[in-house]
Amino acid sequence: MTRQERADALAQELPRIYPTAHCELDFKNPLELLVATILSAQCTDVRVNMVTPPLFRRCPTAADYAEIPQEELEALVRSTGFYRNKAKSIRGMGAALVERHAGEVPRTMEELSSLPGAGRKTSNVVLGNAFHLNEGVVVDTHVGRLSLRLGLTTKSDPVKVEQDLMALFPKEQWSDLSHWLIWHGRRRCKARNPDCKECELRPLCPSADQPDQFLKKG
Repeated sequence: MTRQERADALAQELPRIYPTAHCELDFKNPLELLVATILSAQCTDVRVNMVTPPLFRRCPTAADYAEIPQEELEALVRSTGFYRNKAKSIRGMGAALVERHAGEVPRTMEELSSLPGAGRKTSNVVLGNAFHLNEGVVVDTHVGRLSLRLGLTTKSDPVKVEQDLMALFPKEQWSDLSHWLIWHGRRRCKARNPDCKECELRPLCPSADQPDQFLKKG
């Protein structure tokens, strides 16, 4: 099976296995998703969802994030880890939105990725889930790991992995693809002790039963 043939098969199987896959960060608007995604760096979605309700009540607008004192914001986001840097990025992001975009979250990769704390991955999350725009594939640790194990890439750099995935899957699936792989990574193909025996993708996986060895090769 070629890499493209495997991708084509996965494009059929993944939506069947995970028909309700979606972003597991809680949000009601693009600004909330942007903030939640910045907070999710090296932190679980579950933890972020515990932190954001009081934060969103305190800061409903971009101007609120620009004006909130650093110490107060640090206290609100402390449990997400790296809270000083995250608070600094979020305050800078709020100020940039006010100064450059009239307080609104922009809808282009270039504008989003230029905001403090918002690189390409964060921008892909916001574009795909808040605006339903397929501009790229979100490559987090799950997507990177599964892309290697499934033989969709030999790269470890997230940008290069994204390029490989974009070349293999149709554009209309790019946002969903990240959800499918993330859900599979959390529920079946975990970093440690992946459940290869019960894996629905076993017939398509070139690293079944030896995922760690495959990752080292990749």
